[in-house]
Amino acid sequence: MPDDPAPETLRLFIAVTVPEDIKTEIEKTQATLRRALPKECVRWTKREQFHLTLKFLGDVDAQRVEPLTNALRAACQGFPALELRAEQVGFFPDLHRPRVVWVGVKDSQEQLPLVQSAIEAASRDYTQEESPERFTGHVTLGRIKGLRRTEAEALAGLASGLAAQFFGAWTADKVELIRSQLSPEGARHTTLAAIPLASPSAASSRAVRTDGDSGPMPEGTLPVMGA
Repeated sequence: MPDDPAPETLRLFIAVTVPEDIKTEIEKTQATLRRALPKECVRWTKREQFHLTLKFLGDVDAQRVEPLTNALRAACQGFPALELRAEQVGFFPDLHRPRVVWVGVKDSQEQLPLVQSAIEAASRDYTQEESPERFTGHVTLGRIKGLRRTEAEALAGLASGLAAQFFGAWTADKVELIRSQLSPEGARHTTLAAIPLASPSAASSRAVRTDGDSGPMPEGTLPVMGA
């Protein structure tokens, strides 16, 4: 008797999408960094993959997507829309040993860490991925494979001028459960469910241009990775 086929699994993560105009600003800074570093040193994130990851789940049984979605809806119920700001270029774990280049994302009401914590708890039974010691909201620009001393010095010089870079602000009233399908051309992302944070009548991810500084993002904290 043949073995039962293995259950279908989907590679999933939970994220907040980034408005197109802010992606454009982020892409400009990414281009500056691209020109300063050899192509073979960094795997750069494509524009369409700019997003704020709240939780990477990895492979999830397809039959569990619906209960996972219900758990996320229950966890996010009652949270207000997030007033988000994309600002500052940073590095994980730090500039001396850079492995990831990122743009920081913060919110003015300090609700983002609470939403992420609720999502972390709600999805715990659906993933084997470890939780970060500390959540740092960010959009990944690229993953560094290795730098020579001269290249690291050039990056450090650029970083000093980008520490206070502001890319824009927006209101996000949903988080999304997203499928990531890997291929030789790169990952293809498909939204499976939108989880509301506020009234459905609120405009989703409204882009707002503004100025100001809400303080630096901490270096050396652990990112939510893998999407």
